Amino acid sequence: MTRNILHTMEQNPVIAAVKNQEGLTRVLAAESPVVFLLYGDLCSLPGLVEQLHQAGKLAIVHTDLITGLSAKEVAVDYTATVARADGIISTRPSFIRRGKEMGLFTILRFFVFDSLSLSNVRPAAAAAQPDMIEILPGIMPKVIASLAASTRIPLICGGLIMDKSDVMEALSAGALAVSSTSEAVWRL
Repeated sequence: MTRNILHTMEQNPVIAAVKNQEGLTRVLAAESPVVFLLYGDLCSLPGLVEQLHQAGKLAIVHTDLITGLSAKEVAVDYTATVARADGIISTRPSFIRRGKEMGLFTILRFFVFDSLSLSNVRPAAAAAQPDMIEILPGIMPKVIASLAASTRIPLICGGLIMDKSDVMEALSAGALAVSSTSEAVWRL
């Protein structure tokens, strides 16, 4: 499954991210085959994932943002077995390791806002071995190029991706894909 999702992202490098029901409604009609689900709760998550699957989309759930899921690895188990997501996003390396054990596609998310946070990306990613790394904000070409050159793990850039030039800069710097909640970016 990992190879299939990576291939899908290579072919469709703009990933739709949805943070509310309005975004979900819009993405169901969009061409985006991979969707980052950034909202929901224990009760709604299985239905949200099912809606994406019925629309022929891959559902990658940001477990840290789902109301009611704990900071314990059982949150990953729930996401895999009850919600039946295709993958997870998390800032927690333990979630990434558990997701891999459960057969999920895994994305380790980092907020890069200074040199210290940047220096933590490589060792944390090396320890967790995610399928991909997502860095936010995604509008830092020099940082993207540095990470792309120093890690074998493919990169996604998210946050503040607002237009075609942001997408092109991130991809040119070495990102495999970008994620955005902007419907205008989804249509690029």
